[in-house]
Amino acid sequence: MSEGIVILMIGISTLLGAIGLMALIWAVKTGQFDDHNKFTDAVRHDNEEDLQDAAMMQAKKKAYKEKMKQERLEKERNYRPAD
Repeated sequence: MSEGIVILMIGISTLLGAIGLMALIWAVKTGQFDDHNKFTDAVRHDNEEDLQDAAMMQAKKKAYKEKMKQERLEKERNYRPAD
């Protein structure tokens, strides 16, 4: 390829990238990606079973973390270096 074609390709790709970046910045500034009703719709459409399942999963995670912490502490207490 000649140098002129490479320079032209780099210029065009830079221009297209700049246009894409400007479009993304414009979309973020004008709120195109905002979803103001996301949380209210989620609460409105959740049923009681889903909420209970979520609470149960959170309790299980907390119990698991506590169990792992206790096991780690127990291993540290029982640690004896090699002679």
